[in-house]
Amino acid sequence: MDTKIGSVDSCKSATCTDLCSLPTNGFVSTVQNSAVPFNSADATLGRHLARRLVQIGVSDVFSVPGDFNLTLLDLLIAEPGLNLIGCCNELNAGYAADGYARARGVGACVVTFTVGGLSVLNAIAGAYSENLPVICIVGGPNSNDNGTNRILHHTIGLPDFSQELRCFQTVTCYQAVVNNLEDAHESIDTAISTALKESKPVYISVNCNLPAIPHPTFSREPVPFMLSPRVSNKMGLEAAVEAAAEFLNKAVKPVMVGGPKLRVTKACNAFVELADASGYALAVMPSAKGLVPEHHPHFIGTYWGAVSTAFCAEIIESADAYLFAGPIFNDYSSVGYSLLLKKEKAIIVQPDCVTIANGPAFGCILMKDFFVALAKRLKRNTTAYENYHRIYVPEGLPLKCEPREALRVNVLFQHIQKILSSETAVIAETGDSWFNCQKLKLPLACSYEFQMQYGSIGWSVGATLGYAQAVPEKRVIACIGDGSFQVTAQDVSTMIRSGQKTIIFLINNGGYTIEVEIHDGPYNVIKNWNYTALVDAIHNGEGNCWTTKVRYEEELVKAIETATGDKKDCLCFIEVIVHKDDTSKELLEWGSRVSAANSRPPNPQ
Repeated sequence: MDTKIGSVDSCKSATCTDLCSLPTNGFVSTVQNSAVPFNSADATLGRHLARRLVQIGVSDVFSVPGDFNLTLLDLLIAEPGLNLIGCCNELNAGYAADGYARARGVGACVVTFTVGGLSVLNAIAGAYSENLPVICIVGGPNSNDNGTNRILHHTIGLPDFSQELRCFQTVTCYQAVVNNLEDAHESIDTAISTALKESKPVYISVNCNLPAIPHPTFSREPVPFMLSPRVSNKMGLEAAVEAAAEFLNKAVKPVMVGGPKLRVTKACNAFVELADASGYALAVMPSAKGLVPEHHPHFIGTYWGAVSTAFCAEIIESADAYLFAGPIFNDYSSVGYSLLLKKEKAIIVQPDCVTIANGPAFGCILMKDFFVALAKRLKRNTTAYENYHRIYVPEGLPLKCEPREALRVNVLFQHIQKILSSETAVIAETGDSWFNCQKLKLPLACSYEFQMQYGSIGWSVGATLGYAQAVPEKRVIACIGDGSFQVTAQDVSTMIRSGQKTIIFLINNGGYTIEVEIHDGPYNVIKNWNYTALVDAIHNGEGNCWTTKVRYEEELVKAIETATGDKKDCLCFIEVIVHKDDTSKELLEWGSRVSAANSRPPNPQ
């Protein structure tokens, strides 16, 4: 019988560790099991933690130094397989770990106690919302101060040191406070194992005086402990497949829509195989863009209610049965709760539950298992895709600006489309880039990331840093608005320092445009910067960076030719100046609907 990563049978070798059987989004590393003599510099808490990170696939850790984590940083640097990347602030270090986890399956950051921990907290909350396993490590106070009545710096001035822990309890799935060496290895291993199993961030606090002290528990690989793999309830799976097949096979024009939780369940391939077998029209929710290949013969675009890609919403909302795989229906994805969907027509497949219309819900069923079994039971039905093919009207001739005419955003994205390939990845910042990037057609193996559920403005700078570090073979193309860039601009410095070759399109329209379309006011206007000059100052002649400012299409064409030609191996920063009211029609529609949802009066008491 074949064994699988994550199963008990896959860990019979004497060289295994307790983490080698855990899923890491396809990453499998070779673990060395050489004995480490007690009192060796390798037999320390810090080196144990470093080895664990390498073993699960982390080769880069994003950090900001502080006096409580400096010794730990020394020991992380000493690990041959680990590269420490110093960031400009903790928020960006957390965003970078988020971006890294999207590409590698797991990421890590290291900050100092409370003043650093509370700064990184927002990024960890975003990773939690996106189901990303991020190991957040904090250098804590000296173990001798625990339980005393002392007041420490980097705190809010109270002798209670638990404030940081209490904050992290709400945005992580496990918290380990390491304040002694006896059970340190077990606490660390359990935290890391839990992050991978739950696909959520975890918090590890290590007292600052412990990392460098040798201890017998770190002198060799600990006795393996196994996490039982999650499996479907066999009878429940059979019942769910039976009910779903009966429901869908009765339909005249069924469709399939992929959602963001396809990633965390590792069910993307099984979902596509279901589409292959069924012949159904295939769409994605906006937050699932990039999880389903857009070259699939039955792919019809992004379903986003009133702001869907052309002709997609008409097919989805007119279907008599729709299967949603791992959806998140929030006010943003539902365009202010305006989707024209009916529960009695829907099969909702969540990571471990299947709900069929208004009828039964089947629990303890893994999404991947459900799709594999359902694919064998569905009758092929291409009616919905044929209807789409009938009503689809190809796009007209590409827009083109007149010479010296102010550059338009839709023209900009036509040129971005041309440089996409299997060797690129797209990062879309919160704002109008959400809507413009949704319309990009992703070539095979072109990755795509954005943060829709949490929607933290400024996320993309750190995420671009982390993603580019995780997959250096791809060139990241980041589309960032000027308002978002002002929040987190500093870590362009770290991109240059790390030798990255990202292309950043800084879209300068003078404000927080997405907020303008929801509710306008003077607070949405920001101070304009000379962005290329700022990046030149950050560059400061150290590293490989090229910047340019464009106002017209001909300048944009020349800039892209340079960025993909002579400057293909360096970071390219292209500031694109556009009119403040130049927004996608989708943002205008979406903004008005979200505004209406936000401004609903209170229900009568």
